[in-house]
Amino acid sequence: MRYSEIDFARLYKEHLAQSERPEKPASDWGAKAQSISKSAVGGAYSQAFLAKMDFTNAHSLLDIGCGPGTIALPAAEKLTQVYALDYSQGMLDVLQDNARERQLDNIQPIHLSWEDDWADVPVCDIAVASRASIVADMQQALDKLNRHARQRVYMTHLVGGMFIDPDIYHVLGRDVKSFPDPIYVINLLWQQGIYPKLDYIPSHNRLAGCANFSEFASKVSWRLGELSLEELAALEVWYLANPQRAAEGGRPTQWAFLSWDVPSVFKQNG
Repeated sequence: MRYSEIDFARLYKEHLAQSERPEKPASDWGAKAQSISKSAVGGAYSQAFLAKMDFTNAHSLLDIGCGPGTIALPAAEKLTQVYALDYSQGMLDVLQDNARERQLDNIQPIHLSWEDDWADVPVCDIAVASRASIVADMQQALDKLNRHARQRVYMTHLVGGMFIDPDIYHVLGRDVKSFPDPIYVINLLWQQGIYPKLDYIPSHNRLAGCANFSEFASKVSWRLGELSLEELAALEVWYLANPQRAAEGGRPTQWAFLSWDVPSVFKQNG
């Protein structure tokens, strides 16, 4: 089989299905918006992401999966207009509160998901998808990014497919199920004649910084589902055995930073 004949879009969907990803309703993210905002906005990840972007001749930006404004807020200080898209109204509410605190009036929220109709979403100079790329249909998502950017696209995708240290799965006696890796994204882009630049952004594990075991267990259950009494007991042993490891939440997370110029075919159709 030739490389061009490999159906990476289908392979991505099959891998995603095997990950048994629990669907998180928008309300779940809305409930966490305030706590996420405290650690995400202005943090090391945000700074690293912005440092890798090229704003030359750019005046507008579309931030997909904007959350509380991790990228949208600092980008708005550099651009004329930012459109912040998220499927969680709670996240958009916190984003707007953060914008008012910073006296930014050039951020327009858009309450949509990746799967919704984007017919009315503006085409911008730059499109961004930061830590928001575990989607049901990767090919469709990439097409939307390209059709809503005149110049450049920037996205980060989880390396290794694990938000939680695999050791925690083993401690709980659960099978390790990973999300699709960045290689799917790269192959889908290559098949369209797009050759993205690749870099990496290290980040704290999402279990890092918990004040106590109760908070730690709550974060684990939010990711993996309800924990049994036996699982909680095993997890607590792991947590107490190494305070530094517990504070770090286990192994750090790595994000692949992908960037590319939008091909003319998409510009013509946008």
